[in-house]
Amino acid sequence: MAGLNYKHLRYFWVVAKEGSIAQASQVLHLTPQTISGQLSQFEKSLGTKLFTRSGRNLVLTESGRTALEYAEDIFLLGAELEDQLSSRPAGRPLRFSVGITDVVPKLIAHRLLEPAQQLPEPVHIICREGKLDNLLADIAIHKLDMLLTDRPISPGSNVRAFNHLLGECGTTFFAAPKLAGHYRDNFPISLKDAPVLLPMRETAIRNSLNQWFDELQLHPIVTGEFDDSALMKAFGQAGVGVFTAPTVIENEVIRQYKVEIIGKTESIREQFYAISAERKLKHPAVVAIRDTARQQVFR
Repeated sequence: MAGLNYKHLRYFWVVAKEGSIAQASQVLHLTPQTISGQLSQFEKSLGTKLFTRSGRNLVLTESGRTALEYAEDIFLLGAELEDQLSSRPAGRPLRFSVGITDVVPKLIAHRLLEPAQQLPEPVHIICREGKLDNLLADIAIHKLDMLLTDRPISPGSNVRAFNHLLGECGTTFFAAPKLAGHYRDNFPISLKDAPVLLPMRETAIRNSLNQWFDELQLHPIVTGEFDDSALMKAFGQAGVGVFTAPTVIENEVIRQYKVEIIGKTESIREQFYAISAERKLKHPAVVAIRDTARQQVFR
């Protein structure tokens, strides 16, 4: 196949977005005959049909849908390049906007975002916390460069975004010293009827915990449910109940909250994802976060 003709790719992209050659001709200020001829040449050069007809409209073939995905990435990257070159004077810090779902522990978020601040160039980080659905909407309009969450978006999502697994780890159980001595012995059977603090029901880790309790036929007493993982740890520090955190940050949890480990399990796996609007990560901060997470944090 000859080299890709980007003028033809742009014509194809506009036709696919507009749904017809007639509409595309108005956007491109070209005659329908010109666009039709250029589109035919593009399909011939690729060796595949990109559209089929449905009445007066054009419908993408499977090859057409694939081509459109790549075209979206290509033209999005071009727009980002123009923005970077036109709006970022020399010496100004690299802007990095990241969303963090409220179920991600703050200590994990800090650990994962730390590589962004260690880049050779200065970085201005903007962090937003919220619910997954709200933050996904910001990814869709490119208001966020990355979304940090504990579960991938589903294939049926109406937001065009991509999952990048950063890593996974086991789960550690903690308690204040006055509780730890009582529940450490004979773990995990000791959790039967123990007071526990849990994340809210719609979270991935809560579902995993419930399944684990059921499999072991344990029925702890739920003394609190929390949206905010830091607040849950504060209640745990006060001795209200046993709580969990990802094993990779257990040392930080012990140091910050003055609690003790009562046990840990690899059966409950906590996963963390970076979600972006791009299939291939390009933002230097996002690339650094992904690489450090995979090579060091979750190695």
